[in-house]
Amino acid sequence: MLTAPQKSIVTATVPLLEAGGEGLTTHFYRIMLGEYPEVRPLFNQAHQASGDQPRALANGVLMYAKHIDRLEALGPLAAQIVNKHVALQVQPEHYPIVGTCLLRAIREVLGAEVATDEVIEAWAAAYGQLADILIGAERQVYDRNAAAPGGWRGARAFEVVRKEAESDEITSFYFSPVDGQPVLDFQPGQYIGIRLKVDGQDIQRNYSLSAAPNGKTYRISVKREEGGVASGYLHDHIQPGSVVELFPPAGAFTLEPGDRPLVLISGGVGITPTLAMLDEALKTSRVVHFIHCARHRGVHAFRQTVEALAEKHPQLKRFYCYEEAHDGADAPHAVGRLDAQKLQRWLPAGTTDIDAYFLGPKPFMKQVKDALRTLGVPDAQARYEFFGPAAALE
Repeated sequence: MLTAPQKSIVTATVPLLEAGGEGLTTHFYRIMLGEYPEVRPLFNQAHQASGDQPRALANGVLMYAKHIDRLEALGPLAAQIVNKHVALQVQPEHYPIVGTCLLRAIREVLGAEVATDEVIEAWAAAYGQLADILIGAERQVYDRNAAAPGGWRGARAFEVVRKEAESDEITSFYFSPVDGQPVLDFQPGQYIGIRLKVDGQDIQRNYSLSAAPNGKTYRISVKREEGGVASGYLHDHIQPGSVVELFPPAGAFTLEPGDRPLVLISGGVGITPTLAMLDEALKTSRVVHFIHCARHRGVHAFRQTVEALAEKHPQLKRFYCYEEAHDGADAPHAVGRLDAQKLQRWLPAGTTDIDAYFLGPKPFMKQVKDALRTLGVPDAQARYEFFGPAAALE
């Protein structure tokens, strides 16, 4: 039970976290991944190397400490954490490992004079409170997924029934359940967890579902990342007939129903969740503007798919922006980086009262977020999610 004095101690550590939180969490990951190999499959080593994962944890810990008295003020952060944990099948037994390593890292990085027994006890109680909240929320999602039509708990075997190149870098994989039973529906924008065995080691990743739900199959579309262990393995070794394990769909970045004009903005492989959103929106008469940015035509996936939809649905307008010029019939609508001027031309005329969803590399997303704000789109109507660990775009 977290007491009032302990809350005060936790709150008092916020300046220390702001000053050195990333160093603390980097040390935390070094301890945990070095001494507890059973949790390694849950973590993307590329995010460790880039610093994204330590930054994400530092941000989450800081937000938790700041709002220890008003956890509802965390907003969507808690839902994002729960959904990512569910997609990777984080279990209650993982939480004591994290707690042990976090408290040890606090002691070793801050030193015994700062991280006194009283401070460690306060943080142990605070972490216990957070763990209980997350475990309870995750249990509800696991139970709901298992009870829903086509649902399941844990890993389920799926066969790759189709593999198709979508661009120079992106390949789609279609999965059908080995047991032949229906599969759980999902909300457009959600992702699915996949477990692979690479060089004898289990690794788990999340990939956005890139096609509308049909109750029978799932599709993910994966970019080959330079040095990417999972993406490289999928591209090079997974073929039709391969069997992999999937976890039920999860994710809080989902298309909300509404009548406002919908603007879907993507960069690179960020196009994948917007495709399922686009299919769902076109079932209605809702105005949709689809904006996609790519380095060049060779890496622009699903252009023909979107073009075909635009021919069938007059409410769909599409705009493409390439960093490199491209001549011919499939030239982009603009060349260079997406900025506020281009975006203003491509938004529905005469209104900023829109619902915008955007996804892509972090610099791209920051630019889009700033541009939408500059143009007057309310922040609450500009929704996004990161490929990797959550981090601030401000």
